[in-house]
Amino acid sequence: MKLIHGALAAALLAAAGLLAGAALAQTPTQANAAQQLETLRKSLEQRLPALGKIDEVRRTTVPGLFEVRVGTDLYYADAEGNHLLLNAQILDTRTKRNLTEERQDKLLAVDFDSLPVKDAFAIVRGNGKRKLAVFEDPNCGYCKRFEQELQKIDNVTVYMYLFPILGPDSVEKSRNHWCAKDKGKAWQDWMVRNTTAPKADAGCDAAALARNVELGKKHKITGTPTLIFTDGTRVPGAIGAADVEKLLASK
Repeated sequence: MKLIHGALAAALLAAAGLLAGAALAQTPTQANAAQQLETLRKSLEQRLPALGKIDEVRRTTVPGLFEVRVGTDLYYADAEGNHLLLNAQILDTRTKRNLTEERQDKLLAVDFDSLPVKDAFAIVRGNGKRKLAVFEDPNCGYCKRFEQELQKIDNVTVYMYLFPILGPDSVEKSRNHWCAKDKGKAWQDWMVRNTTAPKADAGCDAAALARNVELGKKHKITGTPTLIFTDGTRVPGAIGAADVEKLLASK
């Protein structure tokens, strides 16, 4: 059993048709195709238990190459499961599309309407018709940079999810902001004007912060800021106001 890393991806892609074997020369019936995928899944789970539970196996657009999905992680295998590509991506050289990236974007898409708005606070500008969810940590320098850009965006409702992942101090600062009388003002005072929020009362319920961290784990949000648009599209990292406008206009 060989584990092929990204450096050998091109070679495997070129040879994928041969690796598939004669069994793939003819188009299988629907039943046979389903059985083949299930056999491949079981074979890989038996050979590579450390890979974890395989959620899905399906054909790719490359003859003889199969996508193996574990959660939102994507791997590629030949029809027999004798070779597995790790950290590989499929690029359509004709259209210059990264097919792996497009697939992962779909897997990582978030149902905007399912986000628990009770665990966020809303900052409304103008008519507030456009909507955006943002995950931020109070100790995140990139978040502060992004907040400066966000000041330029009008007619939007920003649902701010405090996401304290950068250390114990992040939890304390997030709690102070969550427990502030005017959460939105306290947050912008800190992020834009560097004014510290008042210390939270001991009895303030800040359980939303822990729920936000769990929500982030569920959706594989690993950094701040992370933006989520109404169509489920996510954008990691600080972007400029012009890019935010383009994304809001396209949703």
